[in-house]
Amino acid sequence: AAMINAAGPILKLIQVQGRAPWAVDLDAAIAANVPVSFMPHRGAIAVAEHTLALALGVYRKLVPGHLQTASAAYKDLGMEPVLTDERTIAFNWMRFDGLSELYGKVLGLVGLGDIGLEVARRARSFDMEVLYMKRTPIPPEFEKILGLRYVSLEVIVAQSDILSLHTPHTPQTEGIIGANQLAAMKPTAVLINTSRGGLVDEDALAACLDKREIAGAGLDVFRMEPLPTGHPLMDLDNVLLAPHVGGGGGGGQKGMASDVITNITRVAEGLQAEHLFEPTERAVWL
Repeated sequence: AAMINAAGPILKLIQVQGRAPWAVDLDAAIAANVPVSFMPHRGAIAVAEHTLALALGVYRKLVPGHLQTASAAYKDLGMEPVLTDERTIAFNWMRFDGLSELYGKVLGLVGLGDIGLEVARRARSFDMEVLYMKRTPIPPEFEKILGLRYVSLEVIVAQSDILSLHTPHTPQTEGIIGANQLAAMKPTAVLINTSRGGLVDEDALAACLDKREIAGAGLDVFRMEPLPTGHPLMDLDNVLLAPHVGGGGGGGQKGMASDVITNITRVAEGLQAEHLFEPTERAVWL
């Protein structure tokens, strides 16, 4: 509020990269009649999509399914192909156990920055319950709008069906998911990491997955990249590994900078900025 008031009439726009409304004193901006634009964070959106893709890939066993379908592994089960129609199909012909869906599951977000927020927004479309933890909880108003519940690390580890990591890698978060946390997870739970490899004790995770102590993991990031030859995660059939491609085409930062410049230019030319926060739509804006 102090910065907004100090700027006075020369302040024409508050431009935010990302969609976290708690990053700005919205009441002060409204009182000063200063428009606020929350530009969608392209990179965060790409990683959020990848996060859910990994979760779905693990839940539906997409990699084993592809490999066994492509290798005609049905022959090992003594099956023969049949002509399908509306009523005649060979549902789950490889007889996979443990297939599941996101609907109704508990998603735990360790970290709620731009990426975590984008994951939370998309999780609503799957009718998931979303827990989160971060150093400072977001304002209760936005917890209610987003349908989020703030909990401790111990609770989020124990209650999540899908535990997804979105916190920065710092000395404080190094190995935040280790043997103790993995042991506390549900046996049906899945770990997703699209943040940084150093958040996870990979040896403990590999041992946990090998013993089937959790259902699976989807990993896009690793302590060593590329993942070294012979790494224990490579030999497991309940982990989905990706070569750090969560950021999509890699143009997120450049594209977002271009979006912001375009928006500022619009205001300088007397036009209305895009992606404006509308005070009357606060409850549905997110």
